[in-house]
Amino acid sequence: MDKLQTAATVLIVPGLREHVAEHWQTLLEARLSKVRSVPALETDKLDCNKRVEAIQHELSQIDGPVILVAHSAGVLMVAHWAARHSRPIKGALLAAPPDLAAQWPQGYPSAESLSVHGWSPLPAGPLPFRSLVAGSSNDPLASLDAVNRMAQAWGSDMLNLGEVGHLNPASGYGHWPQAEALILELDR
Repeated sequence: MDKLQTAATVLIVPGLREHVAEHWQTLLEARLSKVRSVPALETDKLDCNKRVEAIQHELSQIDGPVILVAHSAGVLMVAHWAARHSRPIKGALLAAPPDLAAQWPQGYPSAESLSVHGWSPLPAGPLPFRSLVAGSSNDPLASLDAVNRMAQAWGSDMLNLGEVGHLNPASGYGHWPQAEALILELDR
C-alpha cells in the first residue's frame, strides 16, 4: 500500500493511553510518509508539563511545516503547548477532546488528579494556527456541547462526527479514513 504523501510533517500527539496498537493514530502513523510521534512517558504519566515538553522536544526535531494530529488528552496537551510555546504550525486535527469538568467513567483519572498534575485550567484563548476539532455526539468523556465550547474558545472549526463514542478501539475505531482526508485538507 502506498504511503500517504503530505508536504508537512505530521506530529501524532496521543492521549493518556499513549500508543495503542489498534488505535487510529497508530494505524495512521504507519500510513504516512512524513510523520513523527510524541513518545510515551517513562514516568509521571499524568504530568501535563512533561507531556507539553515532550511535544516541544519532538517539534524541535522537525524542520519545515507541521500538522498536529491529537486525540483525547493529546488535544488538551496541544492547547497547553500552544499557550506556552511559539512555533509555526500549518494546522491541527484535534479529535475527541475530553471535558475536564465532566465526570469520566471508571478507569480514567479524576478531575482532582488531573488538576494536581497541571491540566487545569485548560487554556481557552484562540490557537495561533488553523485547527479542526472533531467531536462525537456520544463520547463518554465530553458532551458535544462541551466540545463545541472548546472549539469556539480555540477559534477552531468544529466537525460533528455523530455517534462515534470516544473515537478509539473501544468505540470500534481502528482505522479512521476520514482522518487522512482531514489531514490532506489541512496540508493544502
